[in-house]
Amino acid sequence: MKQFLLGLSRAAVLVAGCAAAGPALAQSADAVSIAAVVNGQVITNGDVAGRARLLGLSTGMPLTPDAMSRLAPQITSQLIDETLQLQEINRRSIVVKDDEIEASITRIEQGNGLPAGGLRGKMEADGVPFDTLISQIRVELGWQDVLHQVLGPELRPTPGDIAAEKKALGAQLQQTQYRLSEIFIPVTDPANEAAAQTFATTVIGDLRKGAPFPIIAAQFSQADSALQGGDIGFVTASQLDPATAAVVTTMPAGAVSNPVRVPGGYDIVQLQQVRRTGDETQTVLTLREAFAPFATPITTGGVGPDQMGVINKLLQGLGGVHSCDDMAALNASLGNVRPADPGPVNLSDVTPPNFQELLASLAVGQPSKPLVARDGVSAVMVCARQAEATKLPSDDQVGQLIVQRRVDLESQQLLADLRHRSIITRQ
Repeated sequence: MKQFLLGLSRAAVLVAGCAAAGPALAQSADAVSIAAVVNGQVITNGDVAGRARLLGLSTGMPLTPDAMSRLAPQITSQLIDETLQLQEINRRSIVVKDDEIEASITRIEQGNGLPAGGLRGKMEADGVPFDTLISQIRVELGWQDVLHQVLGPELRPTPGDIAAEKKALGAQLQQTQYRLSEIFIPVTDPANEAAAQTFATTVIGDLRKGAPFPIIAAQFSQADSALQGGDIGFVTASQLDPATAAVVTTMPAGAVSNPVRVPGGYDIVQLQQVRRTGDETQTVLTLREAFAPFATPITTGGVGPDQMGVINKLLQGLGGVHSCDDMAALNASLGNVRPADPGPVNLSDVTPPNFQELLASLAVGQPSKPLVARDGVSAVMVCARQAEATKLPSDDQVGQLIVQRRVDLESQQLLADLRHRSIITRQ
């Protein structure tokens, strides 16, 4: 997780890093000894040790001196890149709003099956200040704003771009697609090749012992999919680097690959699902939702009395819900803050995975349990399920694919340019 606090002094950064690693680290020489200097900004060995502790807490890996010596070079490289990103964010006077950070935290919690506020509680129970996660998300979101500024009007695809992309997607029908999650570990200097490979091997070992892939990806992947837990969706073999494609096409579902050398670094991929487009049908749902907003969003890591009152109000209303019309009426009684009918929903496109599983398991006409988010609580009901032939994505979805591709490419190019123009010294 990133330890650089936007807008705070370097002293505050060091306090966060020391706290993340525990009292012993705060008293050690590592807290002030230098690991690297990036354009005059110091990264201490305390910062490196703090990041390593976060890895250990996430994976259950014991941080022996040998493990630290193997992890330190790669972690230092990650912190250098993050420092460059933060410096560019500050140079452009980009400010990430608190509600954007809260929304990202909610997505991470939902993706890992945690209740609202559960991530804060888990981290604090492990002795990791929640500010370390907030700092990571702030940099990730700020970097996305940097990329959007750099790309400007070129980011938005034209109707011609979308038409060409849909033609290419049409050609992919009847092809096998793979739903993948990734962790990308960059190699920016040939001298760091062995350290990057060692780091990748260590991470893979812990993943195969049961460490959650989404959490590890969010913390350590340098790809833009990190905030989505590494999930890159469905792709064909032709959309992957040839080395990665060769591995993915022979993997069983659920497997984690060995480190795959690709241009710019190492890929670790997990195969979630395999499908053949055009052959299978997709499940399209008709839904109704009832949503009750909180007057005060959940921000303190727990559900307070006011929010519990809203949850209980929804629960009482659900007692009289026996049909989709009843669900729509309940939503109306709650103010129609969100539309009761979200329109047709393709089950395979639903995220996070645990919400997809919930919709798949709900009987038609059965209301779900309350689903608590930062800004309110909701319940859903499946009105109908219909099997349809697989279709091409909508123009909006195709546009999003094009935008993400352009953002990914610009991210790699801009970070490489920042490294080239910077004065970076490793100790």
